[in-house]
Amino acid sequence: MTSDARQNSREKILAAATTIAQAHGYGGLNFRDLAEAVGIRAASIYHHFDSKADLGAAVARRYWETAAAHLDASLAKSKSPLDSLHRYPDMFRKALQSSNRICLCSFMAAETDDLPEVVRKEVRTFVDVNIAWLTKVLAAAGVASGKEGRARARAIFAAIAGAQLIARSQSDISVYDSLIESYRKAGLLPA
Repeated sequence: MTSDARQNSREKILAAATTIAQAHGYGGLNFRDLAEAVGIRAASIYHHFDSKADLGAAVARRYWETAAAHLDASLAKSKSPLDSLHRYPDMFRKALQSSNRICLCSFMAAETDDLPEVVRKEVRTFVDVNIAWLTKVLAAAGVASGKEGRARARAIFAAIAGAQLIARSQSDISVYDSLIESYRKAGLLPA
Protein backbone atom coordinates (compact mmCIF):
# COMPACT_ATOMS: atom_id res chain seq x y z
CA MET A 1 0.00 0.00 0.00
CA THR A 2 1.43 3.39 -0.95
CA SER A 3 1.85 6.12 1.63
CA ASP A 4 -0.99 8.13 0.04
CA ALA A 5 -3.32 5.13 -0.01
CA ARG A 6 -2.46 4.35 3.61
CA GLN A 7 -3.17 7.96 4.63
CA ASN A 8 -6.43 7.91 2.65
CA SER A 9 -7.54 4.71 4.42
CA ARG A 10 -6.65 6.21 7.79
CA GLU A 11 -8.68 9.34 6.99
CA LYS A 12 -11.68 7.25 5.95
CA ILE A 13 -11.45 5.26 9.16
CA LEU A 14 -11.22 8.41 11.28
CA ALA A 15 -14.17 10.03 9.49
CA ALA A 16 -16.36 6.95 9.85
CA ALA A 17 -15.32 6.47 13.48
CA THR A 18 -16.24 10.08 14.24
CA THR A 19 -19.70 9.62 12.76
CA ILE A 20 -20.24 6.40 14.70
CA ALA A 21 -18.96 7.89 17.97
CA GLN A 22 -21.19 10.96 17.60
CA ALA A 23 -24.20 8.65 17.38
CA HIS A 24 -23.16 5.82 19.74
CA GLY A 25 -20.20 7.05 21.79
CA TYR A 26 -16.94 5.27 22.46
CA GLY A 27 -18.83 2.18 23.58
CA GLY A 28 -20.50 2.00 20.19
CA LEU A 29 -17.22 1.91 18.28
CA ASN A 30 -16.37 -1.56 17.08
CA PHE A 31 -13.97 -2.55 14.37
CA ARG A 32 -16.41 -4.81 12.51
CA ASP A 33 -19.04 -2.07 11.99
CA LEU A 34 -16.34 0.48 11.31
CA ALA A 35 -14.72 -1.72 8.68
CA GLU A 36 -18.10 -2.24 7.02
CA ALA A 37 -18.72 1.52 6.95
CA VAL A 38 -15.31 2.12 5.35
CA GLY A 39 -15.43 -0.88 3.02
CA ILE A 40 -12.38 -2.71 4.34
CA ARG A 41 -11.69 -5.81 6.44
CA ALA A 42 -11.79 -5.33 10.21
CA ALA A 43 -8.24 -6.61 10.52
CA SER A 44 -7.09 -3.80 8.21
CA ILE A 45 -7.95 -1.23 10.88
CA TYR A 46 -5.10 -2.65 12.98
CA HIS A 47 -2.67 -1.48 10.29
CA HIS A 48 -3.58 2.07 11.33
CA PHE A 49 -4.50 1.74 15.03
CA ASP A 50 -3.09 -0.73 17.54
CA SER A 51 -6.27 -0.85 19.61
CA LYS A 52 -9.72 0.61 20.11
CA ALA A 53 -8.17 2.97 22.68
CA ASP A 54 -5.68 4.25 20.09
CA LEU A 55 -8.50 4.75 17.61
CA GLY A 56 -10.70 6.51 20.18
CA ALA A 57 -7.86 8.82 21.20
CA ALA A 58 -7.08 9.66 17.56
CA VAL A 59 -10.74 10.42 16.86
CA ALA A 60 -11.09 12.64 19.95
CA ARG A 61 -7.76 14.39 19.25
CA ARG A 62 -8.75 15.10 15.66
CA TYR A 63 -12.14 16.34 16.86
CA TRP A 64 -10.71 18.87 19.32
CA GLU A 65 -8.00 19.98 16.89
CA THR A 66 -10.67 20.64 14.25
CA ALA A 67 -12.83 22.45 16.79
CA ALA A 68 -9.89 24.62 17.92
CA ALA A 69 -9.09 25.56 14.33
CA HIS A 70 -12.76 26.33 13.69
CA LEU A 71 -12.99 28.54 16.79
CA ASP A 72 -9.84 30.47 15.86
CA ALA A 73 -11.05 30.94 12.28
CA SER A 74 -14.45 32.05 13.53
CA LEU A 75 -12.87 34.68 15.74
CA ALA A 76 -10.54 35.87 12.96
CA LYS A 77 -13.37 36.38 10.48
CA SER A 78 -15.88 37.84 12.94
CA LYS A 79 -16.77 41.50 12.99
CA SER A 80 -16.02 41.52 16.71
CA PRO A 81 -15.39 39.18 19.65
CA LEU A 82 -19.03 39.70 20.66
CA ASP A 83 -20.16 38.51 17.21
CA SER A 84 -17.96 35.44 17.58
CA LEU A 85 -19.51 34.67 20.98
CA HIS A 86 -22.96 35.02 19.47
CA ARG A 87 -22.10 32.41 16.81
CA TYR A 88 -20.38 29.97 19.19
CA PRO A 89 -23.50 27.78 19.72
CA ASP A 90 -23.70 27.21 15.94
CA MET A 91 -20.76 24.80 16.10
CA PHE A 92 -22.74 22.49 18.40
CA ARG A 93 -25.96 22.98 16.43
CA LYS A 94 -24.29 21.56 13.31
CA ALA A 95 -23.89 18.16 14.97
CA LEU A 96 -27.63 18.06 15.68
CA GLN A 97 -28.33 18.98 12.06
CA SER A 98 -26.35 15.91 11.02
CA SER A 99 -28.79 13.06 11.78
CA ASN A 100 -29.40 14.22 15.38
CA ARG A 101 -25.81 13.60 16.44
CA ILE A 102 -24.09 15.41 19.29
CA CYS A 103 -20.64 16.68 20.02
CA LEU A 104 -18.35 13.66 20.01
CA CYS A 105 -16.42 14.73 23.10
CA SER A 106 -19.61 15.51 25.04
CA PHE A 107 -20.84 12.01 24.25
CA MET A 108 -17.53 10.47 25.29
CA ALA A 109 -17.42 12.61 28.46
CA ALA A 110 -20.63 10.90 29.54
CA GLU A 111 -18.74 7.59 29.27
CA THR A 112 -15.71 8.81 31.22
CA ASP A 113 -15.71 5.95 33.74
CA ASP A 114 -15.40 3.44 30.91
CA LEU A 115 -12.84 5.29 28.79
CA PRO A 116 -9.19 4.32 28.59
CA GLU A 117 -7.00 7.08 30.05
CA VAL A 118 -5.58 7.98 26.63
CA VAL A 119 -9.10 8.74 25.36
CA ARG A 120 -10.13 10.51 28.56
CA LYS A 121 -7.13 12.85 28.17
CA GLU A 122 -8.22 13.89 24.66
CA VAL A 123 -11.83 14.44 25.79
CA ARG A 124 -10.60 16.69 28.63
CA THR A 125 -8.52 18.61 26.13
CA PHE A 126 -11.64 19.34 24.07
CA VAL A 127 -13.30 20.82 27.16
CA ASP A 128 -10.14 22.80 28.02
CA VAL A 129 -9.86 24.17 24.47
CA ASN A 130 -13.46 25.39 24.51
CA ILE A 131 -13.24 26.96 27.97
CA ALA A 132 -9.93 28.67 27.16
CA TRP A 133 -11.35 30.06 23.91
CA LEU A 134 -14.53 31.27 25.59
CA THR A 135 -12.53 32.86 28.42
CA LYS A 136 -10.31 34.68 25.93
CA VAL A 137 -13.21 35.91 23.82
CA LEU A 138 -15.34 36.95 26.80
CA ALA A 139 -12.40 39.12 27.94
CA ALA A 140 -11.80 40.52 24.43
CA ALA A 141 -15.49 41.42 24.18
CA GLY A 142 -15.35 43.18 27.53
CA VAL A 143 -18.01 40.85 28.96
CA ALA A 144 -16.03 39.13 31.73
CA SER A 145 -12.40 38.47 32.57
CA GLY A 146 -10.19 36.74 35.11
CA LYS A 147 -11.83 34.21 37.42
CA GLU A 148 -15.28 35.56 36.54
CA GLY A 149 -14.56 35.07 32.84
CA ARG A 150 -13.37 31.50 33.34
CA ALA A 151 -16.39 30.65 35.49
CA ARG A 152 -18.72 32.13 32.90
CA ALA A 153 -16.92 30.27 30.10
CA ARG A 154 -17.44 26.98 31.97
CA ALA A 155 -21.12 27.80 32.52
CA ILE A 156 -21.60 28.64 28.83
CA PHE A 157 -19.90 25.43 27.70
CA ALA A 158 -21.92 23.32 30.15
CA ALA A 159 -25.19 25.01 29.18
CA ILE A 160 -24.62 24.49 25.46
CA ALA A 161 -23.60 20.85 25.92
CA GLY A 162 -26.72 20.35 28.05
CA ALA A 163 -28.94 22.01 25.46
CA GLN A 164 -27.53 19.68 22.84
CA LEU A 165 -28.29 16.61 24.96
CA ILE A 166 -31.85 17.70 25.66
CA ALA A 167 -32.51 18.49 22.00
CA ARG A 168 -31.06 15.14 20.93
CA SER A 169 -33.20 13.25 23.43
CA GLN A 170 -36.26 14.83 21.87
CA SER A 171 -34.98 14.63 18.27
CA ASP A 172 -35.93 18.28 17.93
CA ILE A 173 -33.39 20.92 16.98
CA SER A 174 -35.90 23.66 17.81
CA VAL A 175 -35.47 22.67 21.47
CA TYR A 176 -31.78 23.54 21.14
CA ASP A 177 -32.59 26.86 19.50
CA SER A 178 -35.11 27.68 22.21
CA LEU A 179 -32.64 26.88 24.99
CA ILE A 180 -29.88 28.97 23.39
CA GLU A 181 -32.31 31.89 23.10
CA SER A 182 -33.27 31.49 26.77
CA TYR A 183 -29.56 31.60 27.71
CA ARG A 184 -29.30 34.90 25.84
CA LYS A 185 -32.39 36.32 27.53
CA ALA A 186 -31.08 35.26 30.95
CA GLY A 187 -27.72 36.91 30.20
CA LEU A 188 -25.51 33.81 30.26
CA LEU A 189 -24.77 34.19 26.56
CA PRO A 190 -24.24 37.73 25.27
CA ALA A 191 -27.25 38.82 23.19
